[in-house]
Amino acid sequence: MKRFLIFVIDRESNPAGGDEIKEIDIFNDYLEKNGHWITAGGLASPTQSILIDNRDDAAVEAPDSLYSGDEHYSGFWLIYAEDIAQARTLAFAGSKACNRKVEIRPLH
Repeated sequence: MKRFLIFVIDRESNPAGGDEIKEIDIFNDYLEKNGHWITAGGLASPTQSILIDNRDDAAVEAPDSLYSGDEHYSGFWLIYAEDIAQARTLAFAGSKACNRKVEIRPLH
């Protein structure tokens, strides 16, 4: 099994509602029961980000996010899948469950 990260993409003004949370819970249960679950979580607002760069001992810190656009990562699933085709299928199901766009990336 390979590992994939599915990022949930959202806007600050679009928190998950009750029905979406129920669908996410159903999707999470599916992942667990079928051996795809590693972990998942929600991310705090980008306004709570701290950007750190300590390359060459620079000790640079900024109360900022790397991304300043309207959309941002608001959560993630870390999953197991046989291949990218299966991971894509799961990402489509996750997108439907949370009613958000998602981005999928394989882990190396």
